[in-house]
Amino acid sequence: MTHRAFDLYRPSALGTSVVFASPHSGCDYPEDLLSRTRLDRREIRSSEDAFIDRLFAAAPQMGAPLLCARAPRAYVDLNRAVDELDPAVIEGVRRRGHNPRIASGLGVIPRVVAGGRPIYQGKLSLTEAESRLDRVWHPYHRALQGVLSDSHRSFGEAILVDCHSMPHEALDSVRRNSLRRPDVVIGDRFGASAAGHVVEGIEAAFTSAGLSVIRNAPFAGAYVTQHYGRPARGQHAVQVEIDRALYMDEARIEPRADFEEFARLIRDVIARIVQIGGAELPLAAE
Repeated sequence: MTHRAFDLYRPSALGTSVVFASPHSGCDYPEDLLSRTRLDRREIRSSEDAFIDRLFAAAPQMGAPLLCARAPRAYVDLNRAVDELDPAVIEGVRRRGHNPRIASGLGVIPRVVAGGRPIYQGKLSLTEAESRLDRVWHPYHRALQGVLSDSHRSFGEAILVDCHSMPHEALDSVRRNSLRRPDVVIGDRFGASAAGHVVEGIEAAFTSAGLSVIRNAPFAGAYVTQHYGRPARGQHAVQVEIDRALYMDEARIEPRADFEEFARLIRDVIARIVQIGGAELPLAAE
């Protein structure tokens, strides 16, 4: 299914309760953003989880739906609540208490991209902001809840793997002594958004592929895991952050020469994850 806000790739037959989603890999930059931004075409992409949708593209072949944003994060951040509106970038919005994401410029309509660089010279109207949410945020989240509900009806549970990437430098603060720099950060909001066996299974899928994994530091999950993670109701949500330096040139925003090799490794990870939700699939050949 294709929508101007997202692409939804469904398997020919649903074979697992696992659903994969990529809310920040969208790269369809609307003209109403490009005509108003003070950034160039590369700078505005710096917050984008580039190529994450390509890394997880094999999921439907393994029986799992894959939902990918088309609209970019700089336009609408799908990992924020719809009411996380920033008065510093949207006219007519009142400040309501302290929200650290809004304060840093990373509300549902971001004020800045990576490095705190401002996107706009002026403000957007509230009407324009609400139009963006109607065209992008609401359709994406309706689609996401729809595939989760389908999985829950079919399997009695749903497991959302929310797929992201992180700048290589984001992990400088968590590397201690001579320990290996983590390749992957798994966020389950410190146990609140998913059952322990689900998180353990996802972690094992990455470690079995030779990747170093830590949990909840520096990323524990944001709106998606908080909203959709209801383990007591059989709906689990886990955020996965992969170091961008493993598969792309961050400065050029281009895949590395060995991108396909890393994609094959992630294909094996996907195969292991879908087994948590009931599918039994052979791992990709070495």
